[in-house]
Amino acid sequence: MSGGFGDLLRTRGVARIIAAQLVARFPSGMLSLGLLFHVERRTGSYTSAGAVLAALSIGQALSGPATGRLMGRLGIRPVVLGTATLCAAAVAAIALADLPVVAIVGLALAAGLTFPPITAAVRTIYPKLVNSRMLAPLFSLDASLQELIWIGGPVAVTFVATAVSTELGLLLSVALLVGGGIWFAASPEVGRVRIPRSKRRFGAVLLKPQVLLVTGVGFLVIASCADVEASVAGAFGTGDPTSGVVLSIWSLASLVGGFALARLPMRSWSLTLRLLIVAVGVVVTPFVSGFWGLSAALVVAGFGLAPALGVMSAIVSSSVRFSDTAEAYGWTNTGQLVGVALGAALAGALIDRAGAQAAFGSAAVLAALGLATAALAHRATPDLRGRDAGPVPDTAPVPVQPSS
Repeated sequence: MSGGFGDLLRTRGVARIIAAQLVARFPSGMLSLGLLFHVERRTGSYTSAGAVLAALSIGQALSGPATGRLMGRLGIRPVVLGTATLCAAAVAAIALADLPVVAIVGLALAAGLTFPPITAAVRTIYPKLVNSRMLAPLFSLDASLQELIWIGGPVAVTFVATAVSTELGLLLSVALLVGGGIWFAASPEVGRVRIPRSKRRFGAVLLKPQVLLVTGVGFLVIASCADVEASVAGAFGTGDPTSGVVLSIWSLASLVGGFALARLPMRSWSLTLRLLIVAVGVVVTPFVSGFWGLSAALVVAGFGLAPALGVMSAIVSSSVRFSDTAEAYGWTNTGQLVGVALGAALAGALIDRAGAQAAFGSAAVLAALGLATAALAHRATPDLRGRDAGPVPDTAPVPVQPSS
């Protein structure tokens, strides 16, 4: 690890809060595949499984900005602990009860509505842990390390679901929701940060061009990723653990890319160039098949993914007031989660009707649209060379004219 990342992890509280939030967010890498395996195993339909995944993501999308705003009113700890408990209960009910598809969809929606807002919370906390010089690298490190979620999560849930049972795969997510939420909420760094109440009306932060850009691009790129994830599962079948291995290779490539590109200064074209790498890899997927072909294509796509997500976080952080950061990250997360819903549902329908290669084709179109959007709106991306990546202060000194 480079000296810069070593300095970051030696900063008081940084390593602890990164570890806690990674565990708390680990179910994000498990629930989608866990529900896909569980529902398809029970119903024999990818379309039904896609509908359940869409409900989960829509619930998360609806709740993201609201829970972000709520943390400014009630505090981070009560919101995280309360939502983690409710979400875990909904997922446990899906795992343990023999329910019709419509009931599973309803519970998945409830789980999404109460999914803990760990991402918004931790990215709001980061500017209070390090100085402005270290903030952009910290966002890059966070985006890189979160790939551990997408490496370990798919592998864990795939092997548990295929080797033991899909019910146990979902219950493993429940345990991490509760345990990770408690660890994160108990961290001293969480207790030391108080998010000020925003004085702006709900949703006004979306008027910022940078927030709108990250929300839109995130929607398209993550829709493509969700499409790829479901397509890989469809290509190998729910009884074959190879899909989890391929997805883990994809995430490992993203982790490597994050470390390799994190130290590059952020310019107005940085997001576009990173998404170009992602798009090149995804566009190849409809034309290859099998373990080695898909793995090679996704290694290319993954190399640009974590760096692109790190740039998106820095764009938001450097463009909004501190009191609006949690809500802003809630909106950008909403864009990504709506993308997950679209990508999963689209892939599920295409797999049932035309096969996995058609679903890979739709993922390629979404990735290309994300690249085009970032390129057309590149002027909204701040050039942070020599600039502070931290949020805009809520108050600033007022110059006073000396009396004559």
